[in-house]
Amino acid sequence: MTRVLLATASVHTTAAACDYLTARLNTTDTVVVLTVRDVDVERQDPGDAANVARTRLLEPSVRTHTQEGEPAQVIQDAATEHGIDEIVVGTRRGDPQAAGEPPGSTVQALLADPDRPVVVVPV
Repeated sequence: MTRVLLATASVHTTAAACDYLTARLNTTDTVVVLTVRDVDVERQDPGDAANVARTRLLEPSVRTHTQEGEPAQVIQDAATEHGIDEIVVGTRRGDPQAAGEPPGSTVQALLADPDRPVVVVPV
């Protein structure tokens, strides 16, 4: 059984991550979809992002959580709390048309000192 944490705040990231995960997971696996509301960002769609995972990932068990805080720390804490084997994130936050150059600061922080595999999917 594999436990994956999909950390996302956008439908774009969630769709890319689902494409990556679909062929790799089966019914015994679990995906925890974590949407993080960054207090410094006004426009986000975390509810929609979680819904994309629920509809696209049919094989594994999907659970969703929304938390508020600094994204990298919230992701690391959730990975520990849920016994996660692998973290999946997008290259940058939110809408690819509005975001800056990848990788974003959250990805940089997660890759700086990983304690488990971190997969960065292109959006």
